[in-house]
Amino acid sequence: MNSPQVNWLHDVSVFEVNRLTAHSDHLYYKTMEEARRGGAMNWRYSLNGSWKFHYAANIESRPASFYKKEVDCSGWDTIQVPGHIQLQGYGTPQYVNTMYPWDGISSVRPPDIPQDSNPSGSYVKTFTIPERMKDSPLFISFQGVESAFYVWLNGQFVGYSEDSFTPAEFELTPFISDGENKLAVEVYQRSTGSWLEDQDFWRFSGIFRDVYLYTVPEGHIWDVTVKTELSEFFEEAVLHVEAKTEADVYFILENRDGQIVAEGASPLTIGQPHLWSAESPYLYQLFIQVRNSSGEIVEVIPQKVGFRRFEMKNRIMHLNGKRIVFKGVNRHEFNCRRGRAITKEDMIWDIKTMKQNNINAVRTSHYPNQTEWYRLCDEYGLYVIDEMNLETHGSWQKMGKVDTSWTIPRNNPEWQEIVLDRAKSMYERDKNHPSILIWSCGNESHAGEVILNVSKFFKETDPSRLVHYEGVFHDRNYNETSDMESRMYAKPADIENYLSNNPDKPYISCEYIHAMGNSLGGMYKYTDLEEKYPMYQGGFIWDFIDQALVKKDRFGHEFLAYGGDFNDRPTDNNFCGNGIVTADRTLSPKMQEVKFLYQNIKLVPDKKGVLIKNEQLFEGTAGYKLAYTITQNGIPKYMEEIEVNIEPLEEAYIALDNPFAGEAGEYAMNVSLRLKENTIWADAGHEAAFGQYIYTETQAARKCPGKIKVVEGDVTIGVHGSHFRALFSKTAGTLVSLQYAGNEMIASPPYPLFWRAMTDNDHGNQFAFKSSGWYTSSLYRKCTNVELAAGEETASISFDYLLPISEAVGVKVTYTVCGDGSIYVKDEYKGAKQLPDLPIHALSFKMPADYSRLDWYAMGPEENYEDRAKGARLCRFQNTAPDTIFPYLVPQESGTRTGVRFVNITDENNRGITIRFINNPLTCTISPYTAFELENAAHHYELPSAHYTVVTVAGRQMGVGGDDSWGSPVHEEHRIQAEQDLAFEFIIQPFEQGE
Repeated sequence: MNSPQVNWLHDVSVFEVNRLTAHSDHLYYKTMEEARRGGAMNWRYSLNGSWKFHYAANIESRPASFYKKEVDCSGWDTIQVPGHIQLQGYGTPQYVNTMYPWDGISSVRPPDIPQDSNPSGSYVKTFTIPERMKDSPLFISFQGVESAFYVWLNGQFVGYSEDSFTPAEFELTPFISDGENKLAVEVYQRSTGSWLEDQDFWRFSGIFRDVYLYTVPEGHIWDVTVKTELSEFFEEAVLHVEAKTEADVYFILENRDGQIVAEGASPLTIGQPHLWSAESPYLYQLFIQVRNSSGEIVEVIPQKVGFRRFEMKNRIMHLNGKRIVFKGVNRHEFNCRRGRAITKEDMIWDIKTMKQNNINAVRTSHYPNQTEWYRLCDEYGLYVIDEMNLETHGSWQKMGKVDTSWTIPRNNPEWQEIVLDRAKSMYERDKNHPSILIWSCGNESHAGEVILNVSKFFKETDPSRLVHYEGVFHDRNYNETSDMESRMYAKPADIENYLSNNPDKPYISCEYIHAMGNSLGGMYKYTDLEEKYPMYQGGFIWDFIDQALVKKDRFGHEFLAYGGDFNDRPTDNNFCGNGIVTADRTLSPKMQEVKFLYQNIKLVPDKKGVLIKNEQLFEGTAGYKLAYTITQNGIPKYMEEIEVNIEPLEEAYIALDNPFAGEAGEYAMNVSLRLKENTIWADAGHEAAFGQYIYTETQAARKCPGKIKVVEGDVTIGVHGSHFRALFSKTAGTLVSLQYAGNEMIASPPYPLFWRAMTDNDHGNQFAFKSSGWYTSSLYRKCTNVELAAGEETASISFDYLLPISEAVGVKVTYTVCGDGSIYVKDEYKGAKQLPDLPIHALSFKMPADYSRLDWYAMGPEENYEDRAKGARLCRFQNTAPDTIFPYLVPQESGTRTGVRFVNITDENNRGITIRFINNPLTCTISPYTAFELENAAHHYELPSAHYTVVTVAGRQMGVGGDDSWGSPVHEEHRIQAEQDLAFEFIIQPFEQGE
């Protein structure tokens, strides 16, 4: 098969031609000094950079003979490698989730591929072999090419490969020439492999990972296999090393301080080893020396070694003898400008962010990542589920329903080798990384013999790890494929049902709490299971980063685009926006909840001290200082730091000084653990855990001083004080003007509000369809009665409203004006049966946009909702109205704070109002946009210019939900039933500095 054939693209039996056998990802150097220093290898030469390029929309229009040496390609365009073709001006990026990208365009079935829409990229790179690499065999490595490619050198065919996410390497020695060499690569977007790569991601093509030439010394070690063995009680470790070479090898093992702890032939034995874990990622340094017949060192391989034991004991997964809980995320490789062609800097940002937010595990959804990622996970400390490049979602799930009429790979023997090849390629490259605890047989590819055989390969080849596969949930005949029960988006009650029935496997949520848009509500219901059920061993949030691409609008302004914004069809629109960080790597407010619920150390304070529960498996708290602050009405009054050292899996109560017992006010005991020293993932002072206890000492009741004057006109009721004026319209049925010191506060009057801008989850569960009557009731209402009750110090004006949703609903808003300008507002809702749930019970009005500075005393500092408030804390914080709207991919409900005691809304001259709670804390949203403006915009650039500050004061807003984004409602306790009676109260008063 040395003559390339186009029909290989749809021949399931041909997935590689002349490709070298997969091997470990080790580096190698000439001397010990070079090996210690690390960095670039002299035996490697990068071909990254500018390549000549031609794009063809289909096979017929490609330059078929471009690879020939005599064909001049110098006039072609240039393209950057690594990089995606579609992000460099050719073709169209396309985002689809489960359906194949040609759905509705080509009626092909596997293994055939669309012939009329298979774009190709023809790449040419000329190079001269560096002097240092001459007179040695020469090889080329493609670290990632999507999805199939042919290679020629100097007009001669070199090889062919599929599998976009593992390396493909070929020998070039027979084809090289002195002087300039012409390397030609033809990349096709579609191949048989595309049927196996139906992941939920953007569909790209091209050479998107590194390309380099390399040579090897005499006696080169082609493959290294490192295996560690620990005695029963971990007092002794044995290191077994297999080196694929015929030369003599010598092993030197050093500890982190550079001291030799063992040397000689394999196996090597050491006593009292430091164990590797995510909490303490201790790595030994192994040097493998290759020596020639004269005893000279000709090659040195530096290999990091982590001693750890991962095993199933009594149906529970254990690391180094302790039950492990995965506090994980799923992670796509993604950059908003480069797609999946990410950089090391991207990876370091990702891993630091995970560590700083108490994430201890990552699933490489749904393909092997760049090899550098695993080195970083080893070094920084993350547990990894390494997932092979397999997903055939669109072959068995159509519009949410299972249809196995043409499912692959299932039990089809013709697909066995191509699938198994992907497993072997991942295993061989990644096998030596201690961070990898679990091999995964791919994602959402149903179940069957083919994937079962992949699992058997992993188990037979590597007993030191467990095997994961969720798809057996769809066919229990293949239950043995997975060592653990793994489900996607099962509800907490379903998980509890499994765990309560004496299961034979532990449970992990390989994907859960779907983080699309404003989401993650109810996450606590999952993390609460960790302590209740030992066989619940955590989960992996879907997902880490939004997959959105930078694009320019028609005016040249950049924005983050989603499916369909490139005129890509078919598409799944903004379903690519499920991250707890945005595509441009900004933390979303959802991370506040993740960080708290994933804490490894729990702090439970009260008025006199704090209970510290150290749930770390291996590390005490000596690396942290305990800092606590006592606040009075949000203002810090007392601060102190103390030393604590709670051993792993232990707890202790620590008494704390509190000099404020009995003094009037609302107090909060804020306790946090902060790093004492800099680490590679965070600086000293970083807060790793916090807890808060809120209590109230007796406060004096507020009075309503001053006298008022009431002027009842034919249409308008005026209430006047020494420095204020309030006007109420009988025809408008509301407060229409409020002036403090001659400055108008009301730009658009307050009315009852029952609608919030729908979130992605609301759309997914059809909430808008079921509850749309509340939308019209928020826009249109009829005032049926106005009542005035006036006195010397107060005047009350009440408005009764009739709503279009039902005449049985009663709504009354009462404004009580006091002599000091304070207005007490009470909103009462009388419920009615057989009506859909309310999104919100609120009162909303507009202020001029100049009043945009916000000073909160509320739960924060990030936005929070009643089902996503565990990570919020009662605090004093400041922002602006425009800042409250978080840039979710599609505008939606955003910026709300619960537990609002007060919020000051002022302009640059400190003029404005204060919104203050009366009996129960409020839920407030203050932004430049109404719910309806947010609802009607598909992108943030479609929102109008800010002319107002929209103030929404609510008694309750329903939660945001998050079990999934395609059907699951908000949990019942976080919904607002329309049949109940509701009421809330608050005060509007002129802002006074010093609040």
